[in-house]
Amino acid sequence: MGYRVGIGVVVALHYLYLGYLIVGGFLAWRWPRTIGLHVLAAAWALVITVFPLVCPLTWLHNWLRRGIGEPPLRHGFIAKYVTGVFYPARYEPEARMAVASVVLASWIGFVIIRRPGLLGLRTTRAPRTR
Repeated sequence: MGYRVGIGVVVALHYLYLGYLIVGGFLAWRWPRTIGLHVLAAAWALVITVFPLVCPLTWLHNWLRRGIGEPPLRHGFIAKYVTGVFYPARYEPEARMAVASVVLASWIGFVIIRRPGLLGLRTTRAPRTR
């Protein structure tokens, strides 16, 4: 029973990570100190996509699967739980580009919000009322 609960926890953590990857840059608009964490999350996503590394959560997931006699995931978490579930497998490159575009847009928005003068934008303040 413990292994199955562990698998559920690992799957939930994977989904939380993916959710944070997509919206974390926008969360940093409200909580600017979290931008560093989001940059790390995005960097990890890039590294794990470009290089043939095993994600620690996938490693743990596979270890738990072996504990209940199931084979490890053949191609990782994304292939098992995301591709073909949230988008058709043939659109994987487009899905990756969409995620990258959303992350980039959130970072551009972050810079605009934090440094409006950087892009030549003016900030206007509402007149004070007494």
